[in-house]
Amino acid sequence: MKKILFIITCFLMAAGAGAQTQKTIQEINVDGLKVYFRPSAKNIVSARLFVLGGTSNYSLDQQGIESLAFTTAMNGGTVSKSKTQFNTEAEKIGTSFGSSASLDYSEMNMTCLKSAWDQSWNMFADAIMNPRFAPDDFELFQQQMIAAAKQREADPDSYLQESAMSFVYKGRGYEKQPDGSAASLEKLTADLTKSYFKNTIGKARCILVVVGNLTQDDLTAKVKATLAKLPAGSSAKMNNPIKITQGKENVVERDIATNYLTGIFSTPQLTSPDGIPMMVAMDLIDDKLFVEIRTRRGLSYAPHGGLNTSAITSPYGQIYASTDSPKRVIQVMVNLLNGLKENGFAENELTNKKQEFLTTYYMGLQTSAQQSLAIGRWAIRGNVGMYEDFTNRVNAVTVKDLNRVVDQNTDAIVWTYLGHKQDVQTTDFLQTTKYKNKPY
Repeated sequence: MKKILFIITCFLMAAGAGAQTQKTIQEINVDGLKVYFRPSAKNIVSARLFVLGGTSNYSLDQQGIESLAFTTAMNGGTVSKSKTQFNTEAEKIGTSFGSSASLDYSEMNMTCLKSAWDQSWNMFADAIMNPRFAPDDFELFQQQMIAAAKQREADPDSYLQESAMSFVYKGRGYEKQPDGSAASLEKLTADLTKSYFKNTIGKARCILVVVGNLTQDDLTAKVKATLAKLPAGSSAKMNNPIKITQGKENVVERDIATNYLTGIFSTPQLTSPDGIPMMVAMDLIDDKLFVEIRTRRGLSYAPHGGLNTSAITSPYGQIYASTDSPKRVIQVMVNLLNGLKENGFAENELTNKKQEFLTTYYMGLQTSAQQSLAIGRWAIRGNVGMYEDFTNRVNAVTVKDLNRVVDQNTDAIVWTYLGHKQDVQTTDFLQTTKYKNKPY
């Protein structure tokens, strides 16, 4: 009975969220700044300024500079307010400021109560247009990021991911770590980072997304009086698209009790006809990895498969596991993919997955902040309308679609293995290349 109630609840949540996304996203151009506004009945307002380019905006030896610059701008006060004054004022009105860096974009954000919208917006705009960059505050944020980078280098999971990206995308933008390495961060100075910020923040490479219980006139007036006065700047040079066409193996020796492995492969653009089918297919593969590797064989605690939805120009899928039996886990992964290419998914697998997939997706859009992030990503991908059309596109997916995208996109996998070299051979990663039946 509890299970039935849970399913009904999930269905109602998905249906309600789906209905919410039918509200029109308004696209506005305010003196050269592109703005996307989504009205909401919620009294929580989220504003995000996306800056396009991501890792294409800086060199390998300066990786992390955009993340550090945006962190300092959002948390270090403004020309007219010290860090302490700025943070104290934000705390009094319950407003939060933050930022994040990614492969193809970075963003600065603000979340506030509707009642504090006017004051919060002024603070947000001031932080973007007049960041303080006090040397002492900058050094504090820099040291925090250096410590985090060193921690990532010591953590096997993080080190595996960074090693995999560096190997797969050597010499390309995706090789760079958006949050930087300890070595690159240590070289940065307050003056250099402030100059980078000033030269990067221009209307030509920015997108503003706002979600909340506001009016378009109010938002437009606020933008016109503040962020629309930013310099035009130059358009972002986005990372060149990269398609993985050949499988490779990257075996990294490390004397650790548990071995770690991951496989990365190119996937279709999410705005293409095969984008949403690939998302659903990877969700099903994630389920199968869990069942085959953990439930049936107990070989790994948390095997995983999925898409990196923040990779815009070169989207990729990834499968992962940590284990003390790497040879067996690799065999299960390879056999699973071979089986899907030979026989495909069953109709009932897709039928059972669709509602769960949509429920999970819309549960991730319950807050204004989550919605503004999703809208911004769809805008950067070039089709913001897919935010509102997502349910229809998922419901239109067929089993033939799933089988086609898996068959066409998982032949060329670049594997990275971290652990004892003697436990694996490169031939363990090879997939079958010929199939008697094409399940589509």
